[in-house]
Amino acid sequence: MTQPDYDFSSTPRPKRRGWLKKSLIAMASVVGLVIALLGGGYVYLTSTLSASGIDVFSTDGEEYQLPTPEEINGPINVLLIGSDTRAGQGSTAYGNSTANLADVIILIHVTADRSNAVAISFPRDLMVPQPECRNPDGGDPYPAKDLVQINATMNSGGPACTLQTIQALTGIKIPYLAMIDFKGVIAMSEVVGGVTVCVSEDISDDKTQLYLEAGEHTLEGQSALAFLRTRYGVGDGSDLSRISNQQVFLSALVRKLKSENVLTNPFQMFRIGTAALENMQLSNSLTNIGVMLGLAREVNDVDLDMITFIKLPVYSMKGAYSGRVGLIEDQGQFLFEKISADEPLILAKANFGQGAVVAEGEDASGESATTEGSQTAVSESEPVETLPEWVQGTKASVKSCSK
Repeated sequence: MTQPDYDFSSTPRPKRRGWLKKSLIAMASVVGLVIALLGGGYVYLTSTLSASGIDVFSTDGEEYQLPTPEEINGPINVLLIGSDTRAGQGSTAYGNSTANLADVIILIHVTADRSNAVAISFPRDLMVPQPECRNPDGGDPYPAKDLVQINATMNSGGPACTLQTIQALTGIKIPYLAMIDFKGVIAMSEVVGGVTVCVSEDISDDKTQLYLEAGEHTLEGQSALAFLRTRYGVGDGSDLSRISNQQVFLSALVRKLKSENVLTNPFQMFRIGTAALENMQLSNSLTNIGVMLGLAREVNDVDLDMITFIKLPVYSMKGAYSGRVGLIEDQGQFLFEKISADEPLILAKANFGQGAVVAEGEDASGESATTEGSQTAVSESEPVETLPEWVQGTKASVKSCSK
């Protein structure tokens, strides 16, 4: 596969605030990359990435290739999958399941003007149509199915089939895929130095062996994994409550990365990139360190109060599908169409549902939170339309607690 030359300095970019600061950051990133090159790290990363890439396709059957710099500067859509496979995890504490399922499914969209980023969580219990999926081993394709639990699509063509199913459901082109397993979550939480989360009520979950008293905890390694996996320790024990709990962790992680300027530090990013390489499976469209650094820099441009975490709107199914959930069609299409049109998805205030609450003394709108050296896009431009009240989720700027 041809490796494009990612010279971002010559790529036309939309006018943004703090251009001098971002130019200096870009220069620092280039310097860091040169140092990595001289150390042989780039050769190692690129060769290993290229050898382990996952083939992913559009709904038209076109294989997604490495993006051009212009494409990186446009809208960004990434599908993040957390696998619950026990194979190769080196521990019996996770149970003896032989399944290979998509335990966590999150669609991340970043607008082309970098005014907004949104992460939509798809419940693992969601029932959806599955399109025909390619066989990664080269055999006959996996046939389409009228209705299947979305986490089981991994068994019909691997993570590429899960991505294909999400594309068919949403009508959104998703060129990038990243999949992480239990060991990967442990490693990535360690490389960032842990994540501090708030717990409003004691958590006691024998299934994940997570036991936390109310208060703040810095989670790293096994404790971070258990926190993200816990379902029966928060809310009503449903997967929807678990999603709210995961949003507590993810929003805290984003605040940490932004406050410590991790995404603009080339040395930190190289460490994270190496950890990602060793612990994640990436689509071929991500198998270039220049692409990874470029996407990280682009995401860093979004202000905290404009980074939104939401749940897919669903309803509880009955009868043969009791315990499963279905998509609320009109609400889902509303969100999908906004993403396809590259429009911002912004919450007026945090609204978790079960599983989490806004931390005591925090403003649910997040308006009091700012990032160093910047002001919110809302305050510097015309007011933007916020999402309807039925949308559940939070902003990265809002400190929240598991419940």
